[in-house]
Amino acid sequence: MYQTPILRFLLLPLPEFALLPFGGFLDTLRFSADDEDYSRQRYCTWCISGLQAGQVQASSGAALQVEAVPEALEIFDYLVLFGGRNAQATAALAPAYRPLLRRAVRAGLKLVAIDNASFLLAACGLLEGHQVAVHWRHEAEFRSSFPQLRLARGRLYCLDGARISCAGGAAAIDLAVELLARDSGRSRALKGLADMLVDETRSSQHALRSLQVASSGERHVDRAVALMRRGLASTDGIEQLAGRVGLSRRQLDRLFRARLGMSARAYWNELRLQHVCWRLRNSSHSLAQIADEIGVADASHLGKLFRQRFGLSPGAYRRQN
Repeated sequence: MYQTPILRFLLLPLPEFALLPFGGFLDTLRFSADDEDYSRQRYCTWCISGLQAGQVQASSGAALQVEAVPEALEIFDYLVLFGGRNAQATAALAPAYRPLLRRAVRAGLKLVAIDNASFLLAACGLLEGHQVAVHWRHEAEFRSSFPQLRLARGRLYCLDGARISCAGGAAAIDLAVELLARDSGRSRALKGLADMLVDETRSSQHALRSLQVASSGERHVDRAVALMRRGLASTDGIEQLAGRVGLSRRQLDRLFRARLGMSARAYWNELRLQHVCWRLRNSSHSLAQIADEIGVADASHLGKLFRQRFGLSPGAYRRQN
């Protein structure tokens, strides 16, 4: 006899969604949904949908077949959105997806934003009063686009009432385990990890070792670089940064020069300018908005810094790329 499923998920991959978080989240559900490895939807169910039936293309080019969103949303507990590669393009989907999202809220579904789907929920005005976890690469962009919202910085995922967000990547597995554990018990939630060759789940506040420059070497430099990446717009100077890692500025500069061939300030400035390059290639945001993301006073000053480093203006760089 089949029991009534405990949890019901409506999965909604957005255009150019990433396969890794989608596959990780779905396979976690699949292993937990049945005994052994029969892939039957017994203890939880899911439906893969879109605004209309057909195919939705992943960022890798792979195409996924989806069904149209069911009319009766109240039969689900969670609406899980998997964001697209480009955060700005995902936010621009708001007019098309807002009616569906508001229907889901009225039906009592919890909204789950994975990867850049948080930009869509924010653009639809559905994250007001909630904390939001986003990918570290997009924290500055999110803060600049939605300054009124609170970022849960450094978090793999964030559960805040009826709004749940996840930075993406393999963290989608950790989030799926947490959601299943809350309603199905931890043993069932953990059931498929060994099959997926996952050692253990990570807490929402797990610190990524891969954010460090290298897996070995001076831990002070690793910690400083991690702080730099998370503080592109910080007004702190190198003295304050050195103090946070327990060194003097002189000691920190000596370690940076020995390991990275430049001073700590030069390295921080390089991180900021590389972020500008990435944003110019992957968005149409104004130079003034990008300048704000890295703590530069105005677009004119950023343009000067950019030309000094790369030998061409930000506008010319954007056109070339």
